[in-house]
Amino acid sequence: MPSADSTLDKGLPVNLDAERFVLGAILLDESLFIQVSGLIEPDDFSLEKHRRIFRRMSELQERGERIDRVTLAEELMKQGQLESVDGITYLMSLDDGLPRTSNIDSYVRIVREKSQLRRIIFASQRLIDRCMIGDDAADSILAGAEEALLKLSDAGSRSALSTPRQIIESYEGGINAFLDPANRIKGVGTGFIKFDEMTGGMRPGELLILAARPAMGKTAMALNIAQHLVLSDPPKPVAVFSLEMSGESLLTRMICAAARVNQHKFRAGFLNERERRELIRAANQMAAAPLYIDDTASINLMDMHAKLRRLRAERGVGLVIVDYLQLMTSRGRHENRVQEVSALSRGLKLLSKEIGAPIMALSQLSRAPEMRDDKKPQLSDLRESGSIEQDADLVAFIFRPEVYQQNRADLRGKAELIIAKQRNGPTGVAEMIFIKDYTKFENAAGDVGEEPPPAHDDE
Repeated sequence: MPSADSTLDKGLPVNLDAERFVLGAILLDESLFIQVSGLIEPDDFSLEKHRRIFRRMSELQERGERIDRVTLAEELMKQGQLESVDGITYLMSLDDGLPRTSNIDSYVRIVREKSQLRRIIFASQRLIDRCMIGDDAADSILAGAEEALLKLSDAGSRSALSTPRQIIESYEGGINAFLDPANRIKGVGTGFIKFDEMTGGMRPGELLILAARPAMGKTAMALNIAQHLVLSDPPKPVAVFSLEMSGESLLTRMICAAARVNQHKFRAGFLNERERRELIRAANQMAAAPLYIDDTASINLMDMHAKLRRLRAERGVGLVIVDYLQLMTSRGRHENRVQEVSALSRGLKLLSKEIGAPIMALSQLSRAPEMRDDKKPQLSDLRESGSIEQDADLVAFIFRPEVYQQNRADLRGKAELIIAKQRNGPTGVAEMIFIKDYTKFENAAGDVGEEPPPAHDDE
């Protein structure tokens, strides 16, 4: 055998035996190629000759031809590469010392892990070189680092296809537990009964888009949901990334909503004794709640990712709220804003799967609803939509007809949460009530479990 590639000379992470055994196992049992090709690609091999052998195997498989030493040697010869892989002798030696072909999953895992380590080293070296040369601005280099790390993370997420038997057998408790409705994953409740009945709650790994025109109450509804979770029993940690409002403003909203105190009266200081007591009670509740607010303007995905990973390790994450999507920025380069927002929505979807918690992203709508007679929003109204609709597991719109017909007393307080898209359930409308004085949404009258508002006593 000739000397190995420069990868070995540089002392980079490599396991040549694992690479040989992957190729050798395929030559012994060509059916293993399908299993392997879904997990690794030619560039995951450290030696060029191993990369060439794997590519020729792939071409044979695509043409429906057998993969063995004879057909592989012939294919390499046609490409003028047989000598570069050390000839038929090397092909014959690939399975030398191979314990069992059944161990191929372990060998593939080793090859992938070493490949990932090398990619991290190469990406880091390129960033170091750019920093040392100093031709680019720091922000540009940081954007390159973010993009490179996201690509590495995505490349490392390849997994094998699973059969129904494998899925059922891997489920804790086996087939009986799998078929028991009581054991199915239940979503996180929002506190809005009709909406929870239609959706089954918010599930880990899902991206939910809550959209509306300005002043419809997007932030209010999101905060109502957050408040329901952090004050439930047991409480569920909620992270709120507010790109528009300060943490103090958000907390003031939540405390006034919980205490049922008009925010304007609170700011003006005209409060009666009951309102002061309720504010103190609500403030003490929120002070002890697992609510985490980040009001960094124009936060990006990498910063959000780092903060959520830390929170998940320390306290866990029940829900993530982003207010709102169009204010987020991406450090990568994009041709236009639509592409950037599309990349952000895709990034949020991947982030929700990684942290194992639902992400609710608030979104603005275009002016199109106001051009229609009924004023009701549609999926096509999502601003700079790109792939927002595609990436989202659920898209819901807030619609309050009183905003457009303020002279109609019969519409006062009426609100609709329109489920326009749901990947795992029906679409439809959940009726609600909006109490403007408290910027608070509540269940519509008649919904089971609705709690009546507390009595008002003017002390």
